Amino acid sequence: MQATLVLTIIGDDRPGLVESVSDVVAQHGGNWVESRMTKLAGKFAGVLRVNVPIDSHTALTDALETLGDEGLHIVVETTDITDTPAAHALSLELIGHDRPGIVREVSHALASRGINVVELTTEVASAPMSGEELFKATATLDAPADADLDELHATLDRIAHELDVDITLHETD
Repeated sequence: MQATLVLTIIGDDRPGLVESVSDVVAQHGGNWVESRMTKLAGKFAGVLRVNVPIDSHTALTDALETLGDEGLHIVVETTDITDTPAAHALSLELIGHDRPGIVREVSHALASRGINVVELTTEVASAPMSGEELFKATATLDAPADADLDELHATLDRIAHELDVDITLHETD
């Protein structure tokens, strides 16, 4: 029997952080299933899913807590929830001049329609010719079966016009 753990990790960025976590997971018979990790403002941040034999769950959790001595803050959550396919899998791309409120406006439009953000990646980068700051976002979304995708497109078009950004939404089914 396996336990599924979801870990969040944050600490000062330095070489060897992933190795430290992966060593502890492996020492307890755990399997590193999936992860998203990155360097943000000098910090290393990540989230990962680990499967571990149920009888090793507590020992692994305790061992991960000792990594705090190395400057890593780790939160461990146990889950028995498995991902289920969405009725509508969507991808969203956004690009435009950077300004406060872009994520708030788009995420509100999605949440108010019961659309779940599965993955979100954002960055601010210099525009190639002008050097102006551009905000870029890509998202993977799960929409319920009763989602009105035409109405969602219309709402996102309105938001794009108001914020002066380009938003593209595609169904990926």
